[in-house]
Amino acid sequence: MIQYIFSFIILISIVVFIHEYGHYYFAKKYKVGVTDFSIGFGKELFGFNDKDGTRWKFCIIPLGGYVKFFGDSNAASQPKSISKIDVNDRSKLLSSKPLYQRAIIVSAGPIANFLLAIIIFATIFITVGKDITLPVISEVRQDSPADLAGLKSNDQITFIDKKKIQSINDVALLITTSTNDKISIDVIRNKKQLSFLITPEKKIIKDNFGNLSERKLIGIKIEPLKGQLERKRMGPSQALYLSIKETYNTISMTLSYIGRMIVGKESADQLGGPIKIAQISGKVAEYGLVPFLSIMAYISISLGLINLFPIPLLDGGHLFFYFIEFIRGKPLSENVQIYFYKFGMALLFTLMFFATFNDLKSLGLF
Repeated sequence: MIQYIFSFIILISIVVFIHEYGHYYFAKKYKVGVTDFSIGFGKELFGFNDKDGTRWKFCIIPLGGYVKFFGDSNAASQPKSISKIDVNDRSKLLSSKPLYQRAIIVSAGPIANFLLAIIIFATIFITVGKDITLPVISEVRQDSPADLAGLKSNDQITFIDKKKIQSINDVALLITTSTNDKISIDVIRNKKQLSFLITPEKKIIKDNFGNLSERKLIGIKIEPLKGQLERKRMGPSQALYLSIKETYNTISMTLSYIGRMIVGKESADQLGGPIKIAQISGKVAEYGLVPFLSIMAYISISLGLINLFPIPLLDGGHLFFYFIEFIRGKPLSENVQIYFYKFGMALLFTLMFFATFNDLKSLGLF
């Protein structure tokens, strides 16, 4: 348990620091005052003031962080009424800057998260290598969807839904995230290319972390084609390309899942919160540095993406306000913004409660 907590704090602190430093860097670049740079919420544990008067601090609740700009009334960058700010200090306000500068400052946090993921992936691909293990079917469960469709042991899987299999890990991923009622699977059998359409079954299974989750299954077991996992080290340019591609694919699949969930085609039970992150990060840390860094990259992508959702209090909410300001030629009134901030806070608390409930349910507590 202590290892899980420690791993979670390390992971979330790094991801949050990178996110908030993106905001901080461009705020300083455009001469916006920064009063606080916090890792965590609540009571301060320790910290220091830099030469510009910014308070850098670690707080007792390690579930996020914030950069507080000069003139903000809270950590969510909700501005005070400009009438309450001294005229001589108004040039330090975020709201005093041109629209494009404000948009850059706000979007820099999520972008920093995406860049962190790209750097982590590229470093792994260059130093350790990318998994290029090709999969072969070792067993087909009797009367399973795969068996009924005609798949057999020793079939080498080459494509799923017309997407080329680059790694053994792609098989479960592409089956689980497929949006089709019937999944197209291409295999090589006796040097011949064959295609099959398979209707997956949905089952509640226990994953490697002990959580119950719904998965799409076709009833096969796979193993490495040559009997062992293979990795290939990449050159810098190829590693960078594949890292960007991995980050893009993760964003795309996440948005696809959320879209299907909204229209009722996917269960919302898969949404997780801090407990699940702590559980996953602690378990993965047991397998070494590379798996831990990999999960850090995926969580960094998730944090950056979530913050771009157009919900007041999140970065995407601010960008949404800026978009309205761009269209109208003037910002929304303070009263309207306050109303949206209250709505955003209620929505975020609801989502946090739901995610935590899912975490506890997956642990068998409900």
